[in-house]
Amino acid sequence: MVHPPPRTYSHAFVTGGTGFVGANLVRLLLEQGYAVRALVRPSSRLDNLRGLAIETVVGDLSDPGIVEHLKGCQVLFHVAAHYSLWRSDREALYRSNILGTRNILAAARQAGIERTVYTSSVAAIGVSEDNPADETYQSPLEKLIGSYKKSKFLAEQEAQQAAQAGQDVVIVNPSTPIGPWDRKPTPTGDIILRFLRRQMPFYLETGLNLIDVRDVAHGHLLALKRGQTGDRYILGNENLTLKAMLEQLADLTGLPAPKYTVPAWIPLSAAWVDEHLLAPLGKVPSIPLAGVQMAQQQMYYDASKAVRDLGLPQTPIQIALKDAVDWYRTHGYIDAKSNPTESEFEL
Repeated sequence: MVHPPPRTYSHAFVTGGTGFVGANLVRLLLEQGYAVRALVRPSSRLDNLRGLAIETVVGDLSDPGIVEHLKGCQVLFHVAAHYSLWRSDREALYRSNILGTRNILAAARQAGIERTVYTSSVAAIGVSEDNPADETYQSPLEKLIGSYKKSKFLAEQEAQQAAQAGQDVVIVNPSTPIGPWDRKPTPTGDIILRFLRRQMPFYLETGLNLIDVRDVAHGHLLALKRGQTGDRYILGNENLTLKAMLEQLADLTGLPAPKYTVPAWIPLSAAWVDEHLLAPLGKVPSIPLAGVQMAQQQMYYDASKAVRDLGLPQTPIQIALKDAVDWYRTHGYIDAKSNPTESEFEL
């Protein structure tokens, strides 16, 4: 293994800075004294970056000229990814997550970027049926549910191949982040919002590994400083059932948690009809089939490697949940509807 060079960095290039993880990472980098240049797409909303002392450059991961934007920076945090669970977005996921990662890594080599932290996901690792999965586990590609997970697996392979070819690339695999700046919101943020809006009379029996999004940001910076080239690090914290998460939200807010589960066949049937029968007729589907299929698994992970080798913080999940609730309330989300149709380029 190649150890990180014993030096400090001062200029960082960030993709995906307008997203949930990226917005928190940009803030951390600024707090640590970094000069930050962020790539934003022409269609991106800049709410999460407004007022920050950063340089923004307009472009796309597929732009041939992206190498010019990278010049002058020492490190790259490639956080951007297209997130979608819809079957109809398979080609967009391939273009953005796989080809986009290939292109930005090639551009980083040409621009003389010294070290890259690539944001993968536990989605690329898959779910172990026996124990919480760690970095040594890998689900076969054909067993990963949905095009998003498959695209993240293949994109991580691009990062692995670049490292094997001599490029200094470290891989981080966040689990399920929660906290402030979840503007879109993410699926987990949407669960919190539906709970706050009293739109969740039932819940599915599932399990998640949760982590404060600010710990995820720290994990990126720690991977830059301490990570081994070519290694991957799960950035996670606590394995919780969805029921336990909702009960924690109830304790924090005083709102009642849903008491009853819904049999999985009900949302599965609705999702199948939505995507296979109604979507081809022009109806916008409301439930992604892949999302329901994922929820039937206990998505548990072991982050002890990142805690041990990187010093990954483990902020209590109650704090992350409280700060997520406070952020949604202060930003007017409780009575407003989020925009579920907007394309999301973030983890």
